[in-house]
Amino acid sequence: MATGPVTTVLERVRAAYRRIEETGRPEIWITLRPQEDVEAEARALDARGPDATRTPDTSHPPDAPRLPLLGHLLAVKGNIDVAGLPTTAGCPSYAYEPAGDAPVVARLRQAGALVIGSTNMDQFATGLVGTRSPYGAVRCAVDPERISGGSSSGSAVAVALGIVDLALGTDTAGSGRVPAAFNGIVGLKPSRGLVPTRGVVPACASLDCVSVFARTLTEARLALALMADPAESGRDGTGSDAPRRRPGPWRVAVPPTDQLGPLEDGWAVAYEAAAARLTTSGAQLVTVDLTPFTEAAAMLYEGAFVAERYTAVGAFIDKHTGAADLDPTVATIIGRARDIPAHRLYADQARLAELRAAALATLGDADALLLPTAPRHPTLAEVAADPLGVNADLGRFTNSTNLFDLAAVAVPAGEVRGRPFGVMLVGPAGTDDRLATLAEDLGRSRQRVTLTVVGAHLSGQPLNPQLLAAGARLVRTTSTAPRYRLYALRTDPPKPGLVHTGETVETGTEIKAGAAIEAEVWELPAEGLGTIVAALPRPMTIGRVELADGASTAGFLCEPAALDGAVDITSYGGWRAYLSG
Repeated sequence: MATGPVTTVLERVRAAYRRIEETGRPEIWITLRPQEDVEAEARALDARGPDATRTPDTSHPPDAPRLPLLGHLLAVKGNIDVAGLPTTAGCPSYAYEPAGDAPVVARLRQAGALVIGSTNMDQFATGLVGTRSPYGAVRCAVDPERISGGSSSGSAVAVALGIVDLALGTDTAGSGRVPAAFNGIVGLKPSRGLVPTRGVVPACASLDCVSVFARTLTEARLALALMADPAESGRDGTGSDAPRRRPGPWRVAVPPTDQLGPLEDGWAVAYEAAAARLTTSGAQLVTVDLTPFTEAAAMLYEGAFVAERYTAVGAFIDKHTGAADLDPTVATIIGRARDIPAHRLYADQARLAELRAAALATLGDADALLLPTAPRHPTLAEVAADPLGVNADLGRFTNSTNLFDLAAVAVPAGEVRGRPFGVMLVGPAGTDDRLATLAEDLGRSRQRVTLTVVGAHLSGQPLNPQLLAAGARLVRTTSTAPRYRLYALRTDPPKPGLVHTGETVETGTEIKAGAAIEAEVWELPAEGLGTIVAALPRPMTIGRVELADGASTAGFLCEPAALDGAVDITSYGGWRAYLSG
């Protein structure tokens, strides 16, 4: 807990309710349990003693109950049943009293977790913004002028603000990952079916997953393991039904930067730095085509699949048209799905099958796909001005995951201008443990990144002191893959521009092949790279540079538009050779 050390479950509960008062964020909650009720449960847990968390061994009876989550405080999204609390799905007039806990809640409670309350959400789990609720817009934990992300908005912010240790959300289009990224926490979206969805108000029943928020991967993985039931799902999270991975280092797929589309200022660099950190931990980066993923992402709301949302709650919305507690954007999205013809659904299913086959083919034997979790972090005002357009953009990278039956984990990957930046690792169904292990590698390597330089930052060159001042050390001298051309730019001090050609680059009417260029690989603190990037003048940019041995790191590149009047010096093989020639 963020409130300081406590020694009993009761003290943790009291600290949590103090934290609720301190934060002044009533919009997080739909129903907060009375403090005295939670304290009574805490006293009962404290009476069990600290041994309740231990695995039974020779000093404990074989049937002794284990409470691995003893004292962990839990928040539950408002569309998941919690005994004694109304299930609203973010709509007061829809509320019902559940007969008991949803299995996911029951299993965490049986492990010692204490439910604090049900959390606010985008109504009927329809949205990635966190503002579509009659209970109020949930603001980002770090910057209250910006959205929290949705639809599991309250759950994510309750964790980020240190009120609870764990929170449950749901994830159909990214609702368990986008809020994690915006609030600097971990979001696990399990393989479909690994965790039961009984007792959950459906959004799209065939795609829905219960997700977990936590401040650490260790806690999130423990909660997921406790909620999962392999006997029910046929999946154990270890990759038993996923392609067998080949021996050797982790292989992480990354798309060409231009396929990511527009990103918030600084996020492309932060993404490249995250990819570079994985290489530092020993992973190999492989380039993939992102097109099948982004095309499928657009189909989730623009295609016929949205009709399943109407199946879930459409009759209720029709009956309550114009009700004060119906969010108008949600009602419009679900209501217009009423008249989608069946033939369109069959056509979209056929197209989706083609895209899924293409996506899995491009992933090949890669262990995971690394992506930014979201393309930007909008303000509340931006969402109010364009609620549909902003929401659609936020799902650019997340919408396709469940359509393709993939698993995912979203993790913090640093900060940009004082706000959290997050990435996610996506992989085949059943690779939940594999993805979490890779995410841990990413976290362990956050401190230092690698950077490839080919020009004025080389050893002995005028800008090399920038690297040294940032704490960089030279790792090795090498060359790029033979896919680049080098140009002498008209700058002061003189510097070259490195341009990736793919296989060829067109210059006027003559097509020239790429070549290998002399390069140095440096290692430096992540914050040092951020300082260098912040001072980087155009036309220079940071991108991914492929090396001769197949590795890939962040590196200095040049915008192709700046090559007018530049001299092609590729034939020299490097900047130093050109200067000495």
